[in-house]
This record gives sequence, C-alpha cells and structure tokens, in this order.
Amino acid sequence: MAKKKATNKKSETEIFSKYVRWFWTLFGLGFLSVIFLFLFASWGLLGEMPDHTLLENPRTNLASEVISSDNKTLSKFYFEDNRTPLGYDELPKNLVDALVATEDIRFYEHSGIDARAFLRAVFAKLTLRDKGGASTISQQLARQLFVGVRSKNKLEAVTQKIKEWVIAIRLERQYTKEEIIAMYFNIYDFNNNADGIRSAARIYFGKEPKDLETKEAAMLVGMFKNSSLYNPRSHRNPVGTRNRRNVVLAQMAKYDYITEEVKDSLQQTELDLNYSPESHREGLATYFRANLSEFMKDWIKQNPKPDGKKHNLYNDGLKIYTTIDSRMQQYAEDAIAKHMPMLQAEFDNQNTPNKNRTAPFLELDKKEIGSLMRVGMRRSERWRHMKNDLGKSEKEIIASFDKPTQMEIFAWKKGKYSEIDTVMKPMDSMRYYKSFLRPAMMSMDPQTGHVKAWVGGMNYKHFKYDMVKQGKRQVGSTFKPFVYATAIDQLQLSPCDSLPRTPITIEANKFGNPEPWTTKNSDGKYDGFQTLKSALASSTNTITARLMNEIGPQPVVEMAKKLGVEQDILPVPAIALGTPDISVYEMVAAYSTFANKGVYNKPVLVTRIEDKNGTILYQFQPESRDVLSEEVAYVTINLMQGVVEGGSGKRLQDTWRINQPFTKKMLTGYPYELTNPIAGKTGTTQNQSDGWFMGIVPNLVTGVWVGCEDRAAHFESITYGQGASTALPIWGLYMKACYEDETLNVSKEAFEEPLNLSINVDCDKVSISDVFADDNPDEDLDELDF
Repeated sequence: MAKKKATNKKSETEIFSKYVRWFWTLFGLGFLSVIFLFLFASWGLLGEMPDHTLLENPRTNLASEVISSDNKTLSKFYFEDNRTPLGYDELPKNLVDALVATEDIRFYEHSGIDARAFLRAVFAKLTLRDKGGASTISQQLARQLFVGVRSKNKLEAVTQKIKEWVIAIRLERQYTKEEIIAMYFNIYDFNNNADGIRSAARIYFGKEPKDLETKEAAMLVGMFKNSSLYNPRSHRNPVGTRNRRNVVLAQMAKYDYITEEVKDSLQQTELDLNYSPESHREGLATYFRANLSEFMKDWIKQNPKPDGKKHNLYNDGLKIYTTIDSRMQQYAEDAIAKHMPMLQAEFDNQNTPNKNRTAPFLELDKKEIGSLMRVGMRRSERWRHMKNDLGKSEKEIIASFDKPTQMEIFAWKKGKYSEIDTVMKPMDSMRYYKSFLRPAMMSMDPQTGHVKAWVGGMNYKHFKYDMVKQGKRQVGSTFKPFVYATAIDQLQLSPCDSLPRTPITIEANKFGNPEPWTTKNSDGKYDGFQTLKSALASSTNTITARLMNEIGPQPVVEMAKKLGVEQDILPVPAIALGTPDISVYEMVAAYSTFANKGVYNKPVLVTRIEDKNGTILYQFQPESRDVLSEEVAYVTINLMQGVVEGGSGKRLQDTWRINQPFTKKMLTGYPYELTNPIAGKTGTTQNQSDGWFMGIVPNLVTGVWVGCEDRAAHFESITYGQGASTALPIWGLYMKACYEDETLNVSKEAFEEPLNLSINVDCDKVSISDVFADDNPDEDLDELDF
C-alpha cells in the first residue's frame, strides 16, 4: 500500500514537471517568436520600415501660415493638409491631461508598449470580453506616421501591429515623451480642413489651443477615437459626439485630473461650437490673401532653395509675416458691410423695371446692352472653363448661357450678406451681378509703406475681381491735388492765392489737345474770385483748368508718376478733372507721399518670410524716393484740409441722427464726430459711375472707391452718386473704429509744419463758409469734357 502511494506521488510529480516544462517551452518559444518578429520587422522582412532619417524628420505636409502685423493668423495656404505644428509648451495642460487619461494612462511609465494593457487585452480576447485595444500613444503615432489604416486581413493586421510596436519603441528612443505628445496632436486629422490641433481649435472653437477650456479640450481628444463618427459638424451622430466628450471627462475625473464636481458640471453643458472654417474663399482679408498668393508665386520663382528645388507654398510650412493689422482689417470690412447694403438698397430702388427699363444700365439701348453682355460672357469664368477645360465650341458655350442652371447667388438680405439657392440662366445671373455696387479700400502707413487694410470687394466667393489693385477706374477730382501740387512746386503758389472762377478755354493744339478744351463748374457759377484752398474744397473746375493752363499737362503726368501712379497717362488738359483710370493701390501710395513730407514709399505687403524652422528666407528692403519738398507736401496737405473743413468732406465733422426711416441722412449721416485734423479729397466722375474718397491723417492714408462693374450701371443723380455719399461714409466708419481702438495709435495730432515754411497757409481773412453761402458743399460733380 505504501509502495502504491509512493508510485502515485511520483506520477503526480512527473505530470507537474511535464506541465512546467511545457509552460517554459511555450513561454520561451513565444519570447523567441517576439524577438524574431521584431528582428524580422527591423530587417524589413515584414515589409518596408522607416529609416532613421524618416524617424528624425517625419514627412508631413505643413500649411504655410499668413501672419498679421499684430501676430494673428490671417489664413493658411494649403492643398490637402491645413496643418501648423505646435511645440509641447504651446499645448494647454487640460488638453494633455485629457489625452493621457483617455488614450494611455501609463504613457510616462512605458517605453512604447504597455505590457500590462497588452496582456489585459489578450486575456479579454481569449475570454470573449473584448474591452478595446491596448495601443499606446506612441503606437498610435507610429500608425499615423508610417503604418497606415489597419488592414482587415488578419495576417496583415498582425504584421502591421508588430510594425507599430517596433516603430513605437524606436520613436521612444528618438524623442522625449513631450515631443511624442506634440507630434501626436499635430499629425491627427480632425476633419473639416482641421489638420492638427492648431487648426482644430481654430476651426471648431475659433481660438488658439492654449485658450481651450476643459470641455473643449475633451471634445477634441474624444475625436481621436474616430474623427468622422464623433465630428461635431456631422449630422450623423450629434448625441454620440457629446457622449464621447463626456467619456473623456469621466476618464479625467477617474485619474484625478479634474474633480467629480467639475466633471458632473461640464457633462451637462452643450458643445458650444464656434465653427470658423478656414478656406481660401472665407475669413479675413480674402482679397489681400489672393494678391499675396501672386506675390509668393513670384518670390518662389525667383528664390529657389539651396539645393535648387522650389519652395512649396502649400506644403513647406512657411511663415509669411505681413503688414496687415487684423484689427484694422476687421474695421475696414465692418465699415463696408454696414454701408454697402444701405447704398445698394437705394440703388436698387432707383433701378426697378418701372423706373428704368434697361436696369441696371442707364443711357444704353438694347443693341449696346447686348454688346456689353457679350463682352462680359467672353470674360467670364464659365467661358474660360468650357473652352479651355472642356473643349466646347463657341456655339455650345453661347447656348449654355441661356439654359436654366441651379446656382447659389449673392444677396444683401436685411442689411446682411446671404446666399440664395435658385435656378437662373447664366446670362441673367451675369446681368444680376452687374447690378451690384462694389467697394474697394486700402489703408497704409505713409511713413513705412506698410499696408494695414486691404478690401478688394464685399465677398470674395462671389466677386473675385480685386478692385484695389486689379481694378482701375476714373478718379475724378481726386486727381486734382496732383495738379495743385505741381502748380505749387513750379509757381510757389499759396493756398490763400485767389484766381477768377470765370470760364477758360485752352486753345487747340496748345498741349496736344486737337480741339479747344473748355470745362464747366458743377454749380454753374463763374463770377468772383476764389482762393486755391476754397477752390479745391469746392472742386471748382475752372480754377483747376487755369492751373493746368499755366503749368501744362506733362509736368502733372510726371508728378503723378513720381508720386506712385503706374498707369500711362495721356498728357492732355482733360486730366485736370480726373479722366485717367487709376487703381486704389496707386492712389493711396500717391497720397501717402503728401503725408510723408514728400517722400514716396512703395507699398509693403510682406515684412519677412521664414521656413518651418524659423530661418529667415526673405526680409523686405524699403523702396523710397524723394518726390516733393517737405514744404510743397505740407501746403498740399493744407489745401486738402480745406475739403474736410468746408468742402465736400465736411460731413465727416458733422453729426446726424441715424435712428430714422431711410433717407439721404440715413445713408450719409453717420455720427462720425471726427474733429481732429484730417485732409482729404472726394471724387465723382461725370455720370456718377465712380465715387472716391481719399482721407489722410499724419500716420494713416486710406482710399475708398465705390462703383459697379460697368460704367453704364450708375446712380442717375449726384445726390447718391457722388463720392461724398458712396465712398466717404465707409472711410468715416472705418476711421471712427480705428480712433476708438487706442491700441492702434492712429494719430489725432496736427500735421507737422516744416521748420522754415515760406509759403503762407494762414487764410483767416478768407471765410470758407462764405464761399459756400449759396452752394451745396456736398456736391462734387466733375464735368468731364473730352
């Protein structure tokens, strides 16, 4: 019996030993298998692995960032990836806490693979209690950078998993934990052009990552699970997105990153999105950005990399530092958005079919309108696309303009911009858009040439043609200061000198004019004398013509060229009244020369360009030249101050009530109360198709133009069509906002007088108000007589 028990005990020992041997054999084989799999992966036997250079510099497309002078991101240039990387120190603590709590709580303890989480996941799989994966942040980053989407094929999925392990360990050796977290946030695609955490914070909440609240950080971290399924802009799963955010908040409370009370409170809140899409057609300074794009293309063409390759505007992560001030740009766009709907409403009221059968055109017959529309058709984007991209015949293209098409059109609705879905013939759509008044505005620091605000139209999506630089229109009376400045320079005239208002005719061929040239005064009055200051203030054409007769048009053309006008100007007497077509860009540069004591500064858009590592690739060099003496520039400014003190710009210093039904006072009577020193000049062309106002203070020059695409579309009368009604109110609204923002330091001081001023500018003996006793100082009509 004892022998039998001993035998049984020996048998049990042998069985136990057998199991132990099997266990260690299997463990050893498993351990060796893992080692060999890692070796195979490292040797590339399981597919291509990234080399050390790729690990050091992962390939990601980085958007180029456009930065304002006040260090705000205006926009980005990108094709596919709207990504701007951030360093770890730029990430808020609540964002990092949310990530670690939700995705990898032992992140700071492991070296790329969390063995405990892995064993737990394996056990859960074997017991059919799957509680999710065990991928660490490092593994997820490895998958994002080098492995790709997980395959549905089980064998390939295992291979990919092993690659993740290997790459994750190599990443942990290559980078610090903080660098891995920053890379993880920067690489992820949050959808809606939100590539990386910087874009995601800006697009979903309209703020920088450092300003994210805890619940906002939790929502964005929640999207790491599936940015399509848990997307706050998606209509598929709005409840799920909030629930996923709440899971992240619960994880943060579980690991003591927030208290239970804070968690419970935040879980009850809404997502509170501030959706701010970042696209090339939306956002701030769209027209400026379009012009900047052309600037960058030229720069890239002329400045290759050291290896001879070209910079890529859309992938290289360039930082483009511009002169635009985001605050001033916003004030400029706000001023246009406030004034234009009211002005358009009055324009539309005057162009109803029963009031104007050729609306929106005036003084054109059916044949002339047909010709104008055909020209517009051939210049349209539809024509270009169908002819060049689709290879359609002209007959097919013309026919397409009469086929009703589903489209989205621009409209002012209740004083605000809106879009309307409709069905319309492209030809009717083209005529519809020709009925819109369009604005253009540019603001510049005359002392540096830095462009502070640029608005080329009211909506870039629907009106892509930039009227700041591309558009060139007749400038009317805003050209007259060039005539006056030339006369002062040549003849040493004083603003107090008087000339007769009587008619004057410049005989044929005197200055290349084939026929005698005579101009008229808008008020029809020609008696008496007028000082130069009051003559410019009231835009008296006969006195401007007398100055032209004395100095001749050629010196005026040369003066305009030196001041910054790039257009070719025919040297004939009629230019005295503003017949040349000039852009807002050129006019602001020219007027800035007067404000800058006679020194011209070429407008500056970009101060410097850096690569993604902060290396400076470009730094602007000022382009300036002496044009006028300081004395002549000051006297010209003094003349233009008379426009604001007692001429067509006087309404800037008046106040009207605006809480009343729509009237002329409603249109033009904004409460500006701008009583500080201002110089300026209004301009209106003969048929009211172009309205201008050029405004100057010592450290800011701003030009505004308003008009339709075609000169045949215009106001019927001077009441609303003059520059003082169309353009000046925009300037007033803009400047009022600039003055109120004391951080901008827009000057309210007087223009600095030269030390040795020899020309008399004190005209106290002449009362400007007397000059306008029987006149309408608002009227500024230039009778253009060719």
